[in-house]
Amino acid sequence: MPDPTHIPAGRLANLRSALGMSYSVLAARSGVSEPTVKRILGGRHAEASFANVAAVASALGASLDIAQADPDELCRQQARRKAERIARLVQGTSALESQAVDADSYRRLVERSYHQLLAGSRRRLWSE
Repeated sequence: MPDPTHIPAGRLANLRSALGMSYSVLAARSGVSEPTVKRILGGRHAEASFANVAAVASALGASLDIAQADPDELCRQQARRKAERIARLVQGTSALESQAVDADSYRRLVERSYHQLLAGSRRRLWSE
């Protein structure tokens, strides 16, 4: 799955160059300050707001399409992470009592927790 937080700064910079558009013209067209435009196109987009990045892209005639994430896959991934965290907590607590579970029991605990999390409320997946 593509990373939805990835901004194609290099492609935007290449597009600006191919269009022959100066930084000052791009700043004026986008309504974003020239230093911010340079930061965005230099790959330091985390220092700029999403609105500014989108404005620069729009001024270049580009868009920032964000791939549609599969909610079911995201829930499965979160359930797996949470089930593993629960199993580690159980394993750690059991180890403190000198009763650590073996690898097979640990794997079954992860699988059981995973399936219970998926069968329950999705809100439980995201709670701590």
